[in-house]
Amino acid sequence: MQADIGIIGGSGFYSFLADPQRLEVTTPFGEPSAPLAVGDVNGRTVAFVPRHGERHQFAPHRVNYRANLWALRSVGVRQVLAPCAVGGLKAELAPGTFVVPDQVVDRTWGREHTVWDVTAPVVHTSFADPYCARGRTALLAANADAVDGGTLVVINGPRFSTRAESRWHAAAGWSVVGMTGMPEASVARELAMCFSTVCMVTDADAGVEGPGVSHAEVLEVFAGNIERLKAMLLTVIGTLPEAEPDETAVCPCRRVLDGLPLPFELP
Repeated sequence: MQADIGIIGGSGFYSFLADPQRLEVTTPFGEPSAPLAVGDVNGRTVAFVPRHGERHQFAPHRVNYRANLWALRSVGVRQVLAPCAVGGLKAELAPGTFVVPDQVVDRTWGREHTVWDVTAPVVHTSFADPYCARGRTALLAANADAVDGGTLVVINGPRFSTRAESRWHAAAGWSVVGMTGMPEASVARELAMCFSTVCMVTDADAGVEGPGVSHAEVLEVFAGNIERLKAMLLTVIGTLPEAEPDETAVCPCRRVLDGLPLPFELP
């Protein structure tokens, strides 16, 4: 069973395909968050995995990011769309706003951050531009109201930020804050996969006056906008290129390992 597009669902987003086939996948890094659900969408074969599991049983720091991405690649996925819920760090980013970031700041710790966790040879992967340009273009074209660009800062969780932390993030000029964007994006790059995300703003984080954010609030706003998100993804799936027209046109994300000696073969 093969797929060419992968969807990683976030909080409140546990299913996507109408009548999928379930596929158990074993990886060198353990089990993914759930069996892959594979099916057809707009003429394309899509593999879906809920990031937090089918019952939201995995907290952000417990998600097996490496297994999720390895599982997707093992069934042929090379283009990944990974929506997530975030807090807004700017006044203009009200709940319900979609942001397609172009940069990420990693403030997580204690997570398994690399698939190249071996002694030799050492693999250094380019990550200056963490998101796939083609994926970002498709996401923005699918929703005219989506904000183009910005920085996602990823905290470890599962707790939310203090007001001081939130104000610090905002003062640094960052746009949104979440708990799952890393090492998801960097592991995808290590696997030479195209990876892009759309962030759904669910709250104003803790950087504004008023009560702090709650998990219930996040889920409520996400649920109120989930159909908008799914419609956006359906459009994107139909517009992503089906195949590279020739070798010179291969996306740079997929060429990041070219010429590098690797300690083991990728699926």
